Amino acid sequence: MCLNGGVSWLKEARNKRNMTQNTKQFEKSVLVLGGTGFIGYHAVLEFLKKGYAITILSLPPLPKKGLFPPEVSIRLADLNTLSDEAVVELMQGHSAALFAAGADDRITPKKPAYDFFYKANVESSVRFFKLAKKAGITRGVILSSYFLFFDRTWPELKLSAHHPYIRSRKEQAKEAIAFSKPELDLMILELPYIFGSMPGRKPLWCPLITYIQSFPVLLYPKGGTNMITVEHVAEAIVGAVEYGKGGEHYTIGDKNMSWKAFLKKLSRCLGKEKRVVSLPNFLVTIATVLLKLKHKLQGREGGLDPVAFTKVQTAQTFFDPDSSRSVLRYGSGGLDDAFKKTVEACVKKE
Repeated sequence: MCLNGGVSWLKEARNKRNMTQNTKQFEKSVLVLGGTGFIGYHAVLEFLKKGYAITILSLPPLPKKGLFPPEVSIRLADLNTLSDEAVVELMQGHSAALFAAGADDRITPKKPAYDFFYKANVESSVRFFKLAKKAGITRGVILSSYFLFFDRTWPELKLSAHHPYIRSRKEQAKEAIAFSKPELDLMILELPYIFGSMPGRKPLWCPLITYIQSFPVLLYPKGGTNMITVEHVAEAIVGAVEYGKGGEHYTIGDKNMSWKAFLKKLSRCLGKEKRVVSLPNFLVTIATVLLKLKHKLQGREGGLDPVAFTKVQTAQTFFDPDSSRSVLRYGSGGLDDAFKKTVEACVKKE
């Protein structure tokens, strides 16, 4: 991760791009932070389809050897350990940048949780795009959460006040957009539940798949949510770079589905559709009180407050994605196949 090694790598990467891309193609070039993660990986594949030259900056190691074709330039390093000069040098020659990194709501850090999420989501993305702006990048995308949509549409729940993770995403969007104009058009993509698979990584849904496998009857909260395949998310990312308006929030999604229907589909992928019993909300609340007490005894705090989040988990977090789809031109459908891929990746023996 030393600067000299980075400069040497940059020269090699530039030579590779110059040999494989003509001038018109080189103008369509993107730097992807987090390109070896689940969403970042599929975004890279979609950018490749559209003829972009691509550089990836991602944490080591590669999840699988030969993950990308040789024309993709890969730099395995921690953004936070690189100097500003090294990052700007890495970014130069690109027209767009994607921030597909940060910390998600599953993490339960030591208290206070907001300090952790602020550093991971706000500080890192603001620095990243300030340097991108300095390097001459004119289009940018931050991958965020659809909880921001519900923070706006359900103000009575005060989601960003109760949940450190959601607060960090709100502050991330606010701070990043504030400095980006007018030279940098920066878009926020608010993502729902995403399904699919990639080489070398287990889906985050594996604990749920294990639960479904382990019990004859499944107990789950009421409610439901919006779901989408990772391929359509990748299309939305490229669509944001090509058609999005700077400063806009785009809530990305596809199909609204109840938790009960969702679990039945997953159990069907495992070979047997199981009975799903919707728990009364008060039982869900009792369970979350116990979970919050456990976190407190451990000196930890969830990115989503378990008790306050019950109101979201048991609600129908549904929305109409047509407005974002009409602008970003991403597709729909394919969820059943994505569920199958998700389940297969979880049960596959390494």
